[in-house]
Amino acid sequence: MPAKKKATKPGKDTIVKKYMEYVLEEGHVPSSVYAFTKAIKIDESDFYQHFGSLKGIQIGVWNAFFENTMHLLQKNDEFLEYGNREKMLSFFFTFFELLALNRSYVLFTLSEQSNMLKGLDQLKGLRKHMLDFAVELIDDGNADKQLRITQHNPKVFSEGAWLQTLFLLKFWMEDDSAGFEKTDMAIEKSVNTIFDVFDNTPLESIIDFGKFLFKENFA
Repeated sequence: MPAKKKATKPGKDTIVKKYMEYVLEEGHVPSSVYAFTKAIKIDESDFYQHFGSLKGIQIGVWNAFFENTMHLLQKNDEFLEYGNREKMLSFFFTFFELLALNRSYVLFTLSEQSNMLKGLDQLKGLRKHMLDFAVELIDDGNADKQLRITQHNPKVFSEGAWLQTLFLLKFWMEDDSAGFEKTDMAIEKSVNTIFDVFDNTPLESIIDFGKFLFKENFA
């Protein structure tokens, strides 16, 4: 008699996808891991193989957004040849294209809090990924600089990149332009500004970016 075939265990990506579907279809986060796993018909132990709690899977969703973005970028051989500015631009354009495919989930999960800042716990993993990515870019740039005085501070730059990510995320959430064209403009202007600041030529970019923000927020 042939051995009984073992049931395939759900992978991390499958559980993340099922969680996002649950939230959108039910209109609320699960009340417990038990309720969630029962609803998607998997064993509770399978969930705990990948996540320690519901909060853990919320963080996992944003980790997946970052990881999928980097996967897409690294499939392009030209990306590795880009300068740091172009790499950051490519990252944000790709990241927000991916978020657009999951806009309903992002808007729900971040708008659930009356104050967006209260919902930032779920972005902890994304923050670490962004800091590491920004530090890597600066370290690569510093490696080409002979004089220490001309090197950039990775900590300062990485924190700026994270604040930039939060700004762009909030901007994108409120963007009602076709194809999120305004977000594309904000990405280009903000990335150019932060790199110009580090290249000690900030004036023109800051003025241009300031005019853009004034127009979008007060027009």
